Amino acid sequence: MSLRSRLVLTLGLTLLLFWGLAAAWLMRDLHQQVEKTLDQRLAQSARMVAGLMAQLPLDVWEQADRRALSIPPIEGLACQVHSPRGEIMARTHTDMEGILQAREPGHAYREEGGVTWRVFTYERGGLTITTADRMDERDQLMGNVLQVAVVPFVVALAGSLLALWFGVVRGLRPLGRLREALARRHPDALAPVATHGVPGEIRPLVETLNGLLARIQQTIVREQRFTNDAAHELRTPLTAIKTHLQVARRVEGEAARQSLAHAEEGVARLSRTLDQLLMLARVEGRLHFEDGEASRVADVAELALRDASASDRQRVTLPEAWPGEELAVPRELAITALRNLVDNALRHGPGQSPVELSARIDADGQRLTYAVRDHGLGVDEAQLEQLSRRFWRASRRQGSGLGLAIVAAIAERFGGELAFVRPEGGGLEARLTLPLMPRSAGPAGPAREGTPQGINDNDEGEPT
Repeated sequence: MSLRSRLVLTLGLTLLLFWGLAAAWLMRDLHQQVEKTLDQRLAQSARMVAGLMAQLPLDVWEQADRRALSIPPIEGLACQVHSPRGEIMARTHTDMEGILQAREPGHAYREEGGVTWRVFTYERGGLTITTADRMDERDQLMGNVLQVAVVPFVVALAGSLLALWFGVVRGLRPLGRLREALARRHPDALAPVATHGVPGEIRPLVETLNGLLARIQQTIVREQRFTNDAAHELRTPLTAIKTHLQVARRVEGEAARQSLAHAEEGVARLSRTLDQLLMLARVEGRLHFEDGEASRVADVAELALRDASASDRQRVTLPEAWPGEELAVPRELAITALRNLVDNALRHGPGQSPVELSARIDADGQRLTYAVRDHGLGVDEAQLEQLSRRFWRASRRQGSGLGLAIVAAIAERFGGELAFVRPEGGGLEARLTLPLMPRSAGPAGPAREGTPQGINDNDEGEPT
């Protein structure tokens, strides 16, 4: 069932129900009021006859003792007057003695010859006056009243249902236009849907749809960029590997071994680049990284140092103690981001110069900043903004050019940021700011001292 039919059916049945109840209530009250009015008319007629009889002269009374007076009949009414001795003194109809017989005062129903009468008996000055109405005439009068009241009611109800139909059709017309506009769009069209002239109730729907289209467009752009980046970055190592293998096939001895060694290096570089590309695609995608492990500040630093360059990680200097808070970032991504920063500083700083790793909590207590500083030559002010660009390198050293881009993507996804500054004394300092878990969300771990342990040969960081 369509939305239009459902609305019309629901509102129409509701309208019929409430109008029907209101009509039944009105008819009931109207019937009671008509009955009450007619009963009052009947009683008033008896009182009026009693008043007239009290004003008759004595000769009329003497004549009434010999024979009953004839009262002119009233349309729709019958009347009869009895003396204190029960004799009929006056009447309008000679054939209704059973109906107009004097009985208990008040209203009553009497039936004779298949006809029902409404009777009122009234006593005054020793006289008993009985008046009566035919119920079929009352019913006919009530039918006429109901007919006069029902016809406008039915017309108004029909008009209301018709107005309801046109109102629903007109009110849902913007949805029809939106459906037609979406049906006419090209499958590849991701432009926002126009909101001009859209009612306020539908505008949130259109805005949500536009947000969805924007996210789809961003996803397609990321996929295209990923494909272009992969094709661009993988073409060179593949060509180099192919060339070295061809050389190794044609020569012998030391030259062949060197060509194979170069090909092996190209394969390793290609493998690291693929790993970095896949990690970047996962970070920018909608995948979940939660593994149920707490992302404590000290644990992240310790595991990141384990994964750093094995030959140079002893150059890293650490603080005496780490903050005990927990990061609001999956541990895997936090470790990857910090490891890339440490690798970048170790790989592109001077040979034996130290790399300082520290962490501090911001003044608001909601974010933590890892600071990784080397003591190299640093970069120019104009190059600071280029450091997190994909495949951008500031030196000729080998590297995928994706390490810092991955760090920036991780920080952006979780509401953090990556910044680079040139501290006093030279070198370059990378500052990775990440959000912290609220203290009520989980217990804070004790302060731990991070010391590099173990070796895990991983991809190199981004050159600075």
